[in-house]
Amino acid sequence: MLGNFTYKNPTKLYFGKDALNGLYEELPKYGKNVLLVYGGGSIKKNGIYDKIVAILRASGKNIYEDGGVMPNPTTEKLKEGIERAKKANADFILAVGGGSVCDYAKAVSISVYCDEDPWDKYFLRFEEPTCKIIPVGCVLTMVGTGSEMNGGSVITNRSQHLKIGHVFGDEVFPKFSVLNPEFTYTLPKYQMTAGFFDIMSHILEQYFSGEDDNTSDYIMEGLMKSLIHSSLIAVKNPTDYEARSNIMWTATWALNTLVAKGKTTDWEVHMIGQAVGAYTDATHGMTLSAVSLAYYKHILSYGLAKFKRFAVNVWGVNPSGKSDEETALAGLAEMEKWMNAIGLVMNIRDLGVTDDMLDGIVKATLIMDGGYKVLTSDDVLSILKNSL
Repeated sequence: MLGNFTYKNPTKLYFGKDALNGLYEELPKYGKNVLLVYGGGSIKKNGIYDKIVAILRASGKNIYEDGGVMPNPTTEKLKEGIERAKKANADFILAVGGGSVCDYAKAVSISVYCDEDPWDKYFLRFEEPTCKIIPVGCVLTMVGTGSEMNGGSVITNRSQHLKIGHVFGDEVFPKFSVLNPEFTYTLPKYQMTAGFFDIMSHILEQYFSGEDDNTSDYIMEGLMKSLIHSSLIAVKNPTDYEARSNIMWTATWALNTLVAKGKTTDWEVHMIGQAVGAYTDATHGMTLSAVSLAYYKHILSYGLAKFKRFAVNVWGVNPSGKSDEETALAGLAEMEKWMNAIGLVMNIRDLGVTDDMLDGIVKATLIMDGGYKVLTSDDVLSILKNSL
């Protein structure tokens, strides 16, 4: 049964081959000083940077740059971004890149005028901003996180071995996002497939939780089937526009808060994966793929009916002659085949985890209470050992 909820998503999307033209409509709404945020410089090689700078100049903007955003943005980088935004007297932040760049831009936007340590306030105490927020827009070049249409931001504190995400209220959502599937074509295969599993994991975290027969579940099953189909095409032909556009659209809907309605949501795979990432700096989507099967096998008996439904409705497992547990495990086996087919990392040792890190990773793992089982530290350790 669906409970009571409120739904709002304030982000405006421009989607398709001509989506970048949306900047001409949006930029005049904001002040002259724009902080252009991007990653390692790939946008300068593929021509996206030049296109965006030309539009910014044509729109009469003063451009200030904050490049070098890493895949797992750190507290040190956040401090640097705050200083750059202050020196620019930034009226607007335009993030060009993948989810990490968008996450980072949001973190900067709520930290420039914060009179406390942003790490303590936002990522340890999980408080909402009470200060002025600099508006953010995104131009997406990698899909997976859904950061283009949500209030999420994930920051890594290397000294504390913590990687923590905070999902902020809608005032932190990007004001708009530009989604051109062609901008994702030059992404290396490893990063592309990591993004694919990030999408899948977002859906699974919401699907395996809460009430088990509502509209959200049916939507999520359709999203997963679309992702599975298109991902198998994209790994063979990364420039297949139909496949890449469907994946981009699926990624947005997987985490723009819609399908969470009526669900408690789990997020324990993300907590374990982020703890692994805090110790290894591994690619986010691969930390999720490396721990997911061990986690879902660990909790399968607590949500058996849903795992059976997952096997039948998403993976086409025939339950005839099988027990519910056999059907459920067959579904996970089918998911494992798909994961291998698209080239995911399947164990944490391949990400650099060593036995002496396990206790620290357990301590760095936040325990959530929205899934079928609330884990103990021993549970987390067992999952990690089964993920090696």
